[in-house]
Amino acid sequence: MISSRPAEVAEIHTRLLRMGLAVEESRAYWAGFYPETPQEQRVEKAFSERWFGSRSMARVRYFILNLDYRFLAWPQALQALHRWRPEDPVARSLICHWHLQLTDPLYRDFTGTHLALRRAHPQPTMDVDGVVRWLNQRLGDRWAPSTTRRMASGLLSTATEAGLCRASSTGTRALLRPTVPDQALAYLLYLLRGTSLEGTLLENSYLLSVGLDGEILESRLRRGLPGLGYRRIGDVREFDWEATSLPDWVGGLSG
Repeated sequence: MISSRPAEVAEIHTRLLRMGLAVEESRAYWAGFYPETPQEQRVEKAFSERWFGSRSMARVRYFILNLDYRFLAWPQALQALHRWRPEDPVARSLICHWHLQLTDPLYRDFTGTHLALRRAHPQPTMDVDGVVRWLNQRLGDRWAPSTTRRMASGLLSTATEAGLCRASSTGTRALLRPTVPDQALAYLLYLLRGTSLEGTLLENSYLLSVGLDGEILESRLRRGLPGLGYRRIGDVREFDWEATSLPDWVGGLSG
């Protein structure tokens, strides 16, 4: 039986070469989005209302096309974000990071597997040359060397913007275990609950990318999250979902 739930994107693409995490653009997109409005009308509205500042019409159209790609497959999430519009900049960055992971398999693998493994290394650092080597191992000669290096730079810069690496003027970036606010973590779990993904709800690239696994994750869950209870007895794990959907969960935040 084919699942009707949205699923992770599996096909490798190069959208990250032209648009990174786009946190503030995403925030404007959440605020202005109305699902009944056709895409071209939303482009015109975004341009006339200056959602993205004084960008050209061509650039506004590109933002809308790519933000649609990142969010439209999760209509309940988009409805929730339109209502919620999180004020916490860390939460906003992480939400953009997770939606980028969902829709970009290279970024998902890089942040959720490669950086997660590197974080456990005695010298947890990364630079563009290291990312180039990882891309070559993963993709072989799929792209020209110049494209591979551009993608390596884009992956590392976006991961840094998401808080997974420390910015550096030397090119070598220390890997970080970012702070994950409770509301952001609850959002992620509600989001993944309704998504077809590789792994399980508690063992996946999204949690691993921010250093949440094992006892660290267990302790966070046991403390409780907004709208979400958790208990474990032996090997049995149970969630108490207080909301039926992400929009309902957001409604509980303001209730």
